Amino acid sequence: MARSSNLLLASFSSNDIELLKAHLRPVHYDEGHVLFEAGGSVASVYFPTTVIISLVVQLSSGQVVESAMVGRDGVVGASAAMDGRTSLSRAIVQMTGDALVCDIPAIKLAVSRSPTLSSILIRHEQTVYAQAQQSTACMAAHQVEQRLCRWLLRARDLCGLDELAFTQEFLAEMLGVRRTSVTQAASVLQQAKIIAYTRGKIRIIDLPRLQKSSCECYEAVRSNYSALLKNKHLEAATVGAL
Repeated sequence: MARSSNLLLASFSSNDIELLKAHLRPVHYDEGHVLFEAGGSVASVYFPTTVIISLVVQLSSGQVVESAMVGRDGVVGASAAMDGRTSLSRAIVQMTGDALVCDIPAIKLAVSRSPTLSSILIRHEQTVYAQAQQSTACMAAHQVEQRLCRWLLRARDLCGLDELAFTQEFLAEMLGVRRTSVTQAASVLQQAKIIAYTRGKIRIIDLPRLQKSSCECYEAVRSNYSALLKNKHLEAATVGAL
């Protein structure tokens, strides 16, 4: 099992891995696939390896806003392993890729046998909650350009690529703004030669300047995940291109 491709799994003890490894199976997901809906039951937990998953909230108007982004540094659906009855948000694949999947009964049994596994999953859920809080503060306090930079940096950390396949419509939806706002923000970054944008694709040209153009929320989220993982893998992935 290639647990090192998911940083959270890589941080587990050998004993905890032994409890899970027979139950983890690789699955490929395409962009737009919904793992579970808000208010619905959660059948499995997902440890992303290359896939990126957005936790989103849908308003009565139909508007969808991202509350958190989870990738190779985390897990999706872990609260269900700790007696969470229903999901509070929709989980949707934002970038095609792979994950290691474990059914709820198996991970519940593992959690019941390991206080350390239970502890790290609880800390992870707290980290996701902190990310959602940071996203709320970011929407209220920071300009669209800063928020776009923060979002691109987080996506880059999770996929390890400088070229990201996202449309302006998708970015506007995730950021909770109009498409014209994303167009204007992307144009400013492109004119500054920080990114290059073509239809459906964004390429990061100048990572240090993108980091400087981002708001404080990117570093806050990154630091929370680094503390959770207690290793240097994420930090190395983030600053390796500096």
